[in-house]
Amino acid sequence: MSVVVRFYFSLAICLLLLAGLAPTAARAQGQARVVQFTGIVATGDSLLGVPGATIFVPKAGRGTATNAYGYFSIPVLTGDSIIIRSLGYRNQYVVIPPDYQRDSYSIIVTLREDATVLPEVRIFPYTTEKAFKEAFLALKLPKERGTSAAENLNEDILRRIFNNAPVTSMGNYRQTMQMQQLEQQRRMGLGPSLQSNNPLLNPFSWLQLIKQVKDGEFKKKEGEDY
Repeated sequence: MSVVVRFYFSLAICLLLLAGLAPTAARAQGQARVVQFTGIVATGDSLLGVPGATIFVPKAGRGTATNAYGYFSIPVLTGDSIIIRSLGYRNQYVVIPPDYQRDSYSIIVTLREDATVLPEVRIFPYTTEKAFKEAFLALKLPKERGTSAAENLNEDILRRIFNNAPVTSMGNYRQTMQMQQLEQQRRMGLGPSLQSNNPLLNPFSWLQLIKQVKDGEFKKKEGEDY
């Protein structure tokens, strides 16, 4: 075998080997990598952690939930689409880039409130509203006499309850607070006291008496007999 033939034979073998290894290398290069996806789920207004929020990967059919502080951690694959949701908030979607090269991916997700107005639900003990109206119109109310309500409003019973019922804790509290407020007003000279009730000990009464004397209100007028 000549040198030229050997060269071409070796070249053909190398090309075949490269052709066989090329798909394998391409698959290894495009294979999804495992990434540790971590983050905090918070509210958009106050940035407080949302406990119990779910982080779900639909493609893998698995997920996790946030702790009491809104923190989560879950392994995912590059290219995965992740849904983050919680009751009362709008869903958030996160996509891991397919060409992401790091081993961890961390984010802070802010959820927005989703106010949902529920339809009105009416519960009736009857099959239809018409049957309820018929039963209501046919209802016979008891007479006032002989009923428990009329007996409880009896004047003698109410008087005995008022005279014999002990003072409740709320009544004691109100009475104590009123006495304290009255005592404070007396110390400040605004409330009734022995000095203010006795005109001889009240300086304002003396001032009024002096003014009346100066004005001559106590002088005997003509035609008046005492």
